Amino acid sequence: MKQFSYRHTKEADLMNHMEESELFSFAEFQEGEAERTGYSNYSYWGSTIQSFLKNRGAVVLFVLLLLLLAFTFIQPYLPGQHDPNTIMNDSSGMQYRNVPPGKGFLLGTNSIGQDLWARIWAGTRTSLIIGFLVAMAEAVIGITVGVIWGYVRKADFLLTEVYNIIDNIPGTIILILISYILKPSVQTLVFAMCLTGWIQMARFIRNQILIIRDRDYNVASRCLGTPVSRIVVRNLLPYLVSVIMLRMALTIPAAIGNEVFITYIGLGLPVDTPSLGNLINEGRVLVTSAALRYQLLYPTIILSFVTISFYIIGNAFSDAADPKNHV
Repeated sequence: MKQFSYRHTKEADLMNHMEESELFSFAEFQEGEAERTGYSNYSYWGSTIQSFLKNRGAVVLFVLLLLLLAFTFIQPYLPGQHDPNTIMNDSSGMQYRNVPPGKGFLLGTNSIGQDLWARIWAGTRTSLIIGFLVAMAEAVIGITVGVIWGYVRKADFLLTEVYNIIDNIPGTIILILISYILKPSVQTLVFAMCLTGWIQMARFIRNQILIIRDRDYNVASRCLGTPVSRIVVRNLLPYLVSVIMLRMALTIPAAIGNEVFITYIGLGLPVDTPSLGNLINEGRVLVTSAALRYQLLYPTIILSFVTISFYIIGNAFSDAADPKNHV
Protein backbone atom coordinates (compact mmCIF):
# COMPACT_ATOMS: atom_id res chain seq x y z
CA MET A 1 0.00 0.00 0.00
CA LYS A 2 2.82 2.40 0.84
CA GLN A 3 4.58 1.47 -2.39
CA PHE A 4 1.44 2.28 -4.43
CA SER A 5 1.02 5.60 -2.65
CA TYR A 6 4.69 6.49 -3.27
CA ARG A 7 4.41 5.59 -6.97
CA HIS A 8 1.20 7.62 -7.34
CA THR A 9 2.81 10.67 -5.74
CA LYS A 10 5.85 10.41 -7.99
CA GLU A 11 3.70 10.17 -11.10
CA ALA A 12 1.67 13.23 -10.02
CA ASP A 13 4.85 15.27 -9.46
CA LEU A 14 6.11 14.26 -12.89
CA MET A 15 2.85 15.36 -14.55
CA ASN A 16 2.86 18.69 -12.71
CA HIS A 17 6.42 19.31 -13.84
CA MET A 18 5.46 18.56 -17.45
CA GLU A 19 2.50 20.97 -17.26
CA GLU A 20 4.66 23.74 -15.82
CA SER A 21 7.23 23.27 -18.56
CA GLU A 22 4.49 23.60 -21.16
CA LEU A 23 2.92 26.68 -19.56
CA PHE A 24 6.07 28.62 -18.82
CA SER A 25 8.99 29.40 -21.11
CA PHE A 26 11.74 32.00 -21.18
CA ALA A 27 10.92 35.12 -23.21
CA GLU A 28 13.45 36.33 -25.74
CA PHE A 29 14.84 39.84 -25.23
CA GLN A 30 13.81 42.32 -27.90
CA GLU A 31 15.35 45.76 -27.67
CA GLY A 32 12.54 47.49 -29.64
CA GLU A 33 9.84 46.08 -27.36
CA ALA A 34 11.83 47.08 -24.29
CA GLU A 35 12.02 50.69 -25.48
CA ARG A 36 8.31 50.73 -26.30
CA THR A 37 7.43 49.92 -22.68
CA GLY A 38 8.53 53.43 -21.68
CA TYR A 39 6.66 55.15 -24.50
CA SER A 40 3.10 56.50 -24.26
CA ASN A 41 0.76 56.46 -27.23
CA TYR A 42 -1.05 59.51 -25.83
CA SER A 43 -1.39 62.44 -28.24
CA TYR A 44 -2.47 65.84 -26.96
CA TRP A 45 -3.86 66.98 -30.30
CA GLY A 46 -5.46 63.62 -30.96
CA SER A 47 -7.18 63.77 -27.58
CA THR A 48 -8.22 67.38 -28.25
CA ILE A 49 -9.78 66.49 -31.60
CA GLN A 50 -11.62 63.50 -30.11
CA SER A 51 -13.00 65.68 -27.34
CA PHE A 52 -14.04 68.36 -29.83
CA LEU A 53 -15.83 65.83 -32.05
CA LYS A 54 -18.04 64.85 -29.12
CA ASN A 55 -19.66 68.29 -29.29
CA ARG A 56 -21.99 67.65 -32.22
CA GLY A 57 -23.38 71.17 -32.37
CA ALA A 58 -19.91 72.69 -32.67
CA VAL A 59 -18.91 70.08 -35.26
CA VAL A 60 -21.94 70.85 -37.42
CA LEU A 61 -21.23 74.59 -37.24
CA PHE A 62 -17.56 73.93 -37.99
CA VAL A 63 -18.42 71.98 -41.14
CA LEU A 64 -20.90 74.64 -42.27
CA LEU A 65 -18.37 77.39 -41.59
CA LEU A 66 -15.71 75.55 -43.61
CA LEU A 67 -18.14 75.19 -46.50
CA LEU A 68 -18.98 78.89 -46.26
CA LEU A 69 -15.31 79.87 -46.24
CA ALA A 70 -14.53 77.58 -49.16
CA PHE A 71 -17.46 78.83 -51.24
CA THR A 72 -16.64 82.45 -50.42
CA PHE A 73 -13.21 82.16 -52.03
CA ILE A 74 -14.13 79.93 -55.00
CA GLN A 75 -17.33 81.81 -55.91
CA PRO A 76 -15.65 84.30 -58.30
CA TYR A 77 -14.27 81.39 -60.36
CA LEU A 78 -17.62 79.65 -60.84
CA PRO A 79 -19.37 80.02 -64.23
CA GLY A 80 -22.04 82.67 -64.67
CA GLN A 81 -20.79 84.99 -61.91
CA HIS A 82 -20.96 88.78 -62.20
CA ASP A 83 -18.42 91.32 -61.05
CA PRO A 84 -19.61 92.81 -57.73
CA ASN A 85 -19.01 96.38 -58.95
CA THR A 86 -20.49 96.00 -62.41
CA ILE A 87 -23.77 97.87 -63.01
CA MET A 88 -26.13 95.59 -64.91
CA ASN A 89 -28.19 97.09 -67.75
CA ASP A 90 -31.00 95.65 -69.86
CA SER A 91 -31.13 95.65 -73.68
CA SER A 92 -32.40 99.24 -73.71
CA GLY A 93 -29.58 100.48 -71.49
CA MET A 94 -31.72 100.84 -68.36
CA GLN A 95 -30.21 99.74 -65.07
CA TYR A 96 -31.61 96.70 -63.28
CA ARG A 97 -32.44 98.69 -60.18
CA ASN A 98 -33.84 96.90 -57.09
CA VAL A 99 -34.73 93.75 -58.99
CA PRO A 100 -36.24 91.32 -56.47
CA PRO A 101 -34.57 87.93 -55.91
CA GLY A 102 -35.22 85.25 -58.51
CA LYS A 103 -35.92 87.42 -61.56
CA GLY A 104 -32.67 86.88 -63.41
CA PHE A 105 -30.64 87.50 -60.24
CA LEU A 106 -30.49 84.95 -57.45
CA LEU A 107 -30.53 87.51 -54.63
CA GLY A 108 -31.71 90.49 -56.66
CA THR A 109 -29.91 93.76 -57.31
CA ASN A 110 -29.30 96.94 -55.36
CA SER A 111 -30.39 100.50 -56.08
CA ILE A 112 -27.85 101.03 -58.88
CA GLY A 113 -28.19 97.63 -60.58
CA GLN A 114 -25.33 95.66 -59.05
CA ASP A 115 -25.74 91.92 -58.50
CA LEU A 116 -26.39 91.44 -54.79
CA TRP A 117 -25.29 87.78 -54.91
CA ALA A 118 -21.80 88.75 -56.11
CA ARG A 119 -21.57 91.70 -53.72
CA ILE A 120 -22.54 89.62 -50.67
CA TRP A 121 -19.85 87.00 -51.31
CA ALA A 122 -17.27 89.65 -52.17
CA GLY A 123 -18.19 91.53 -48.99
CA THR A 124 -17.97 88.37 -46.91
CA ARG A 125 -14.56 87.69 -48.42
CA THR A 126 -13.32 91.18 -47.54
CA SER A 127 -14.66 91.08 -43.99
CA LEU A 128 -13.20 87.61 -43.33
CA ILE A 129 -9.80 88.72 -44.63
CA ILE A 130 -9.91 91.67 -42.24
CA GLY A 131 -10.94 89.41 -39.36
CA PHE A 132 -8.21 86.83 -40.00
CA LEU A 133 -5.49 89.47 -40.46
CA VAL A 134 -6.45 91.22 -37.23
CA ALA A 135 -6.62 87.92 -35.32
CA MET A 136 -3.18 86.81 -36.57
CA ALA A 137 -1.57 90.18 -35.87
CA GLU A 138 -3.05 90.44 -32.39
CA ALA A 139 -2.02 86.85 -31.62
CA VAL A 140 1.60 87.35 -32.70
CA ILE A 141 2.03 90.71 -30.95
CA GLY A 142 -0.07 89.81 -27.92
CA ILE A 143 1.58 86.44 -27.28
CA THR A 144 5.10 87.86 -27.72
CA VAL A 145 4.51 90.82 -25.41
CA GLY A 146 2.50 88.71 -22.95
CA VAL A 147 5.26 86.11 -22.58
CA ILE A 148 7.90 88.82 -22.02
CA TRP A 149 5.57 90.65 -19.65
CA GLY A 150 4.88 87.58 -17.55
CA TYR A 151 8.23 85.76 -17.66
CA VAL A 152 10.77 88.59 -17.51
CA ARG A 153 10.41 90.11 -14.05
CA LYS A 154 12.28 93.33 -14.93
CA ALA A 155 9.85 94.09 -17.77
CA ASP A 156 6.76 93.81 -15.60
CA PHE A 157 6.72 97.40 -14.32
CA LEU A 158 7.32 99.01 -17.72
CA LEU A 159 4.76 96.92 -19.59
CA THR A 160 2.22 97.36 -16.80
CA GLU A 161 2.48 101.14 -17.18
CA VAL A 162 2.15 100.84 -20.97
CA TYR A 163 -0.94 98.70 -20.48
CA ASN A 164 -2.50 101.19 -18.07
CA ILE A 165 -1.99 104.03 -20.54
CA ILE A 166 -3.31 102.20 -23.60
CA ASP A 167 -6.18 100.53 -21.77
CA ASN A 168 -7.53 103.88 -20.56
CA ILE A 169 -7.83 105.18 -24.13
CA PRO A 170 -11.17 104.08 -25.65
CA GLY A 171 -10.50 101.73 -28.55
CA THR A 172 -13.43 103.15 -30.48
CA ILE A 173 -11.88 106.62 -30.41
CA ILE A 174 -8.58 105.32 -31.78
CA LEU A 175 -10.40 103.36 -34.46
CA ILE A 176 -12.33 106.45 -35.56
CA LEU A 177 -9.28 108.73 -35.51
CA ILE A 178 -7.07 106.37 -37.53
CA SER A 179 -9.86 105.75 -40.05
CA TYR A 180 -10.38 109.51 -40.35
CA ILE A 181 -6.70 110.42 -40.73
CA LEU A 182 -5.55 107.68 -43.10
CA LYS A 183 -6.94 106.75 -46.50
CA PRO A 184 -9.88 104.31 -46.18
CA SER A 185 -8.67 100.82 -47.06
CA VAL A 186 -8.40 97.29 -45.72
CA GLN A 187 -4.86 98.02 -44.52
CA THR A 188 -6.05 101.09 -42.62
CA LEU A 189 -8.76 99.16 -40.79
CA VAL A 190 -6.40 96.31 -39.91
CA PHE A 191 -3.79 98.77 -38.61
CA ALA A 192 -6.37 100.70 -36.57
CA MET A 193 -7.77 97.55 -34.97
CA CYS A 194 -4.35 96.07 -34.19
CA LEU A 195 -2.99 99.32 -32.74
CA THR A 196 -4.55 98.64 -29.34
CA GLY A 197 -6.29 95.29 -29.80
CA TRP A 198 -3.20 93.27 -28.89
CA ILE A 199 -3.09 94.69 -25.36
CA GLN A 200 -5.92 92.49 -24.09
CA MET A 201 -4.31 89.34 -25.49
CA ALA A 202 -0.98 90.35 -23.93
CA ARG A 203 -2.55 90.94 -20.50
CA PHE A 204 -4.35 87.61 -20.63
CA ILE A 205 -1.17 85.73 -21.57
CA ARG A 206 0.78 87.58 -18.89
CA ASN A 207 -1.66 86.55 -16.17
CA GLN A 208 -1.52 82.91 -17.25
CA ILE A 209 2.29 82.95 -17.42
CA LEU A 210 2.47 84.30 -13.86
CA ILE A 211 0.38 81.36 -12.65
CA ILE A 212 2.57 78.62 -14.16
CA ARG A 213 5.97 80.39 -14.34
CA ASP A 214 7.33 79.10 -11.01
CA ARG A 215 5.87 75.62 -10.99
CA ASP A 216 8.24 72.77 -10.19
CA TYR A 217 8.87 71.60 -13.73
CA ASN A 218 9.76 75.15 -14.86
CA VAL A 219 12.06 75.70 -11.87
CA ALA A 220 13.72 72.36 -12.63
CA SER A 221 14.19 73.35 -16.27
CA ARG A 222 15.85 76.61 -15.28
CA CYS A 223 18.15 74.79 -12.79
CA LEU A 224 19.20 72.39 -15.55
CA GLY A 225 20.18 75.32 -17.75
CA THR A 226 17.37 74.97 -20.28
CA PRO A 227 17.24 78.01 -22.60
CA VAL A 228 14.39 80.43 -21.96
CA SER A 229 13.10 80.03 -25.50
CA ARG A 230 12.77 76.27 -25.01
CA ILE A 231 11.00 76.72 -21.67
CA VAL A 232 8.52 79.11 -23.27
CA VAL A 233 7.87 76.92 -26.31
CA ARG A 234 7.84 73.56 -24.52
CA ASN A 235 6.53 74.33 -21.03
CA LEU A 236 4.46 77.50 -21.15
CA LEU A 237 2.75 77.99 -24.52
CA PRO A 238 1.32 74.42 -24.81
CA TYR A 239 -0.50 75.03 -21.54
CA LEU A 240 -2.06 78.19 -23.05
CA VAL A 241 -3.28 76.70 -26.34
CA SER A 242 -6.91 76.66 -25.23
CA VAL A 243 -7.05 80.30 -24.14
CA ILE A 244 -5.11 81.48 -27.21
CA MET A 245 -7.46 79.69 -29.58
CA LEU A 246 -10.48 81.08 -27.76
CA ARG A 247 -9.17 84.65 -27.94
CA MET A 248 -8.39 84.30 -31.64
CA ALA A 249 -11.79 82.80 -32.39
CA LEU A 250 -13.50 85.73 -30.66
CA THR A 251 -11.23 88.32 -32.30
CA ILE A 252 -12.40 87.44 -35.83
CA PRO A 253 -16.11 88.28 -35.34
CA ALA A 254 -15.14 91.27 -33.19
CA ALA A 255 -13.01 92.65 -36.03
CA ILE A 256 -15.86 92.12 -38.50
CA GLY A 257 -18.19 93.90 -36.09
CA ASN A 258 -15.76 96.82 -35.84
CA GLU A 259 -15.61 97.03 -39.63
CA VAL A 260 -19.42 97.15 -39.77
CA PHE A 261 -19.49 99.87 -37.10
CA ILE A 262 -16.82 102.08 -38.68
CA THR A 263 -18.56 101.78 -42.06
CA TYR A 264 -21.89 102.58 -40.44
CA ILE A 265 -20.57 105.96 -39.28
CA GLY A 266 -19.13 106.71 -42.71
CA LEU A 267 -15.40 106.11 -42.08
CA GLY A 268 -15.09 102.59 -43.39
CA LEU A 269 -14.13 101.12 -46.73
CA PRO A 270 -14.96 102.98 -49.95
CA VAL A 271 -18.16 101.96 -51.72
CA ASP A 272 -16.23 100.27 -54.53
CA THR A 273 -14.84 97.76 -51.97
CA PRO A 274 -17.69 95.42 -51.03
CA SER A 275 -17.81 94.41 -47.38
CA LEU A 276 -20.47 93.31 -44.94
CA GLY A 277 -20.27 96.77 -43.39
CA ASN A 278 -20.95 98.47 -46.72
CA LEU A 279 -23.80 96.09 -47.55
CA ILE A 280 -25.49 96.53 -44.18
CA ASN A 281 -25.01 100.29 -44.35
CA GLU A 282 -26.64 100.36 -47.79
CA GLY A 283 -29.47 98.09 -46.71
CA ARG A 284 -30.38 99.91 -43.52
CA VAL A 285 -31.70 102.93 -45.42
CA LEU A 286 -34.15 100.62 -47.19
CA VAL A 287 -35.46 98.84 -44.11
CA THR A 288 -38.68 100.87 -44.14
CA SER A 289 -39.56 99.47 -47.57
CA ALA A 290 -40.90 95.92 -47.24
CA ALA A 291 -40.05 95.08 -50.85
CA LEU A 292 -36.40 96.08 -50.44
CA ARG A 293 -35.61 94.67 -46.99
CA TYR A 294 -33.85 91.71 -48.61
CA GLN A 295 -30.87 94.00 -49.24
CA LEU A 296 -30.37 94.24 -45.47
CA LEU A 297 -31.56 90.73 -44.60
CA TYR A 298 -29.03 88.68 -46.59
CA PRO A 299 -25.79 90.32 -45.39
CA THR A 300 -27.17 90.36 -41.84
CA ILE A 301 -27.77 86.60 -41.98
CA ILE A 302 -24.19 85.99 -43.16
CA LEU A 303 -22.77 88.27 -40.47
CA SER A 304 -24.85 86.63 -37.73
CA PHE A 305 -23.89 83.11 -38.84
CA VAL A 306 -20.18 83.90 -38.93
CA THR A 307 -20.26 85.62 -35.54
CA ILE A 308 -22.24 82.88 -33.78
CA SER A 309 -20.23 80.07 -35.39
CA PHE A 310 -16.86 81.46 -34.36
CA TYR A 311 -18.11 82.03 -30.81
CA ILE A 312 -19.50 78.51 -30.35
CA ILE A 313 -16.62 76.77 -32.13
CA GLY A 314 -14.05 78.80 -30.21
CA ASN A 315 -15.57 77.91 -26.85
CA ALA A 316 -15.92 74.22 -27.77
CA PHE A 317 -12.33 73.97 -28.99
CA SER A 318 -11.07 75.85 -25.95
CA ASP A 319 -12.76 73.35 -23.64
CA ALA A 320 -11.41 70.43 -25.68
CA ALA A 321 -7.86 71.82 -25.66
CA ASP A 322 -7.84 72.71 -21.96
CA PRO A 323 -5.01 70.68 -20.34
CA LYS A 324 -7.16 70.24 -17.24
CA ASN A 325 -9.43 68.00 -19.30
CA HIS A 326 -6.51 65.80 -20.38
CA VAL A 327 -5.54 64.49 -16.98
